[in-house]
Amino acid sequence: MKRMISVVAMTFAALANAYAAGYPEKPITAIVPFPPGGSTDTIARAIAPKITQKLGQPFVVENKPGATGAIGASAVKNARPDGYTILVASIGVYAVNPVLQKKITYDPSKDFDLLTVAVRAPNVLVTSSSMSANTVQELIAQLKKNPDKVTFASSGSGSSDHLTAALFWQKTGTHGLHVPYKGGAPAITDLLGGHADASFQNINAVINHIKSGKLKALAITGEKRSPLLPQVPTLTEAGIKDVDVYSWQAVAAPKGLPNDVKTKLHGAIVEALNSDDVKPRLTEQGFEVVGNSPEEFAKFQAQELARWKQVIEVGKIEAD
Repeated sequence: MKRMISVVAMTFAALANAYAAGYPEKPITAIVPFPPGGSTDTIARAIAPKITQKLGQPFVVENKPGATGAIGASAVKNARPDGYTILVASIGVYAVNPVLQKKITYDPSKDFDLLTVAVRAPNVLVTSSSMSANTVQELIAQLKKNPDKVTFASSGSGSSDHLTAALFWQKTGTHGLHVPYKGGAPAITDLLGGHADASFQNINAVINHIKSGKLKALAITGEKRSPLLPQVPTLTEAGIKDVDVYSWQAVAAPKGLPNDVKTKLHGAIVEALNSDDVKPRLTEQGFEVVGNSPEEFAKFQAQELARWKQVIEVGKIEAD
């Protein structure tokens, strides 16, 4: 019996290796669980041509939005773990939805083979040009003088910009009035129009508005200053500790991916991210290429999940 089991196991291993050796033999679909044009969509489409070139098959980006990324993530969870369907998603899908959504239909820690964190980018604390505060400390003084009066726009409840604001309030003993929008674009539009006071936005989404003077940048949420905004201090430099926050995009596949396929996919993705024409383009937009290992991604995802779980619970944050 033991010999038979061993033979069967060896047979399956041989078949898996043979399968992996021929992979890919058809197009690979990358599901982006958000509408076209956002940061996650940008990353997927930036690496698509290079992966197509590397693997010799089309790398097709398919947008499947809904439920803050949960619909697309569930679709990937239920796909065959053969390397032909992968997920390109953001921090919310991997580290926020599992805490915020009560009836979530996937578990990022159990249902996916995590491949790599592709990129990360700090958020920027911006205010409308009409706001009198010109520094973080001046904004904190306004928040303390007028609790729940200073409006903070976000792209939605539980978004990176919302949770960064919640963490900021918790660390400074203040509170603003959260105003969720259906996406980052309308939130930024109201900031520009002076209908919202402040926001923690992805640097790539507001960099042009900051440089034109239409928005004021008070601080960066990264560990160090951004080369795109060298004059803007970090929150730590402004006296606010433990609010180092990055928005990030990462790649995963359905659980059970053959090891050789996993290795080939991971290698193609990381090579694409670091290619001579993709990396500089992403850097210019404010992204920092990460391209870490599956093991590093798994450790990071667990840390992020625990961090945002605490922020959500302390802030009593609920989904829209």
